[in-house]
Amino acid sequence: MPDPLPAIALTMGDPAGVGPEVVLKALADPDVCALAAWIVVGDRRVLALAERATGTPLPNARLLDPGSLDCDDFAFGRLDARCGAAAVEYVRIATELCLRGEAAAMVTAPLNKEAVTLTGRAFSGHTEYIAELCGAAESRMLLASGRLATVHVTTHVPLRRACELDTRRILRTIELGNDAMKLLGFPAPRIAVCGLNPHAGEHGLFGDEDERVIVPAIRAAQAAGIVCSGPHAGDTVFLQASRGAYDLVVAMYHDQGHIPMKLIDFEGTVNISLGIPVIRTSVDHGTAFDIAGKNLADPRSMKQAMRLAARMARSRQAGA
Repeated sequence: MPDPLPAIALTMGDPAGVGPEVVLKALADPDVCALAAWIVVGDRRVLALAERATGTPLPNARLLDPGSLDCDDFAFGRLDARCGAAAVEYVRIATELCLRGEAAAMVTAPLNKEAVTLTGRAFSGHTEYIAELCGAAESRMLLASGRLATVHVTTHVPLRRACELDTRRILRTIELGNDAMKLLGFPAPRIAVCGLNPHAGEHGLFGDEDERVIVPAIRAAQAAGIVCSGPHAGDTVFLQASRGAYDLVVAMYHDQGHIPMKLIDFEGTVNISLGIPVIRTSVDHGTAFDIAGKNLADPRSMKQAMRLAARMARSRQAGA
């Protein structure tokens, strides 16, 4: 008998954004829909509005509506604290489904950080919130596309703080990236580690952080059997990786990794959370309030996020 399809939770994101639309459009692809038993976590009324706007009905998927959106004057494209609160609730429910073993993975549509903070909640992003729910001490963000993958040592922190490098944190990032790439089908991932300074410091001419902090992390990873090298100059290593020289690049801070990923393949890039006990993937775009409810949203990133979640879930099941 073939293995049963993994159950995967799919959150709707901010109801006023493009999340409902890309969820419907992605599930309308029969090849994507067939990858898992999808559990859509979101608001039934908003999905019905998105169905009318797109002409795309919700397919044969389980809908879990917590009834958390108390918004009689709902409108697409509008910043609303009530939508921010509902989006966070969808993420909480999906995370708990995974922690209880009722879902093998979760895929998240975009929420709006400003809408969430309007509720009075301190919120820096999906990854950090899910890590908090899971009781994980530290988490990382990996971006993956068909041509390039990068994992970040730091993400949503001021650049000044990101430059305060820590050897242990860099090593842990390399380890988490290595484990994730194995789940994605790379038996021995080739990892390139970025430097912090221009030209990776150029032997101390432009700063000593590369030799003093990054090199010891690389050597420790190599001693543990991880195939990694560096520090490499950030202005060339992403081009080399996109041409097949490396499977994964370790970026020191948010924009160092995000800019090349979004430039090379914005629509096909997927966000994968590392350092947490559940598999979570997400689109790598925002709520796009300007086009929400207008049948203009592109579902390619959501489709790819769903494909990767299903692949990682199957890999984890096979390993277990």
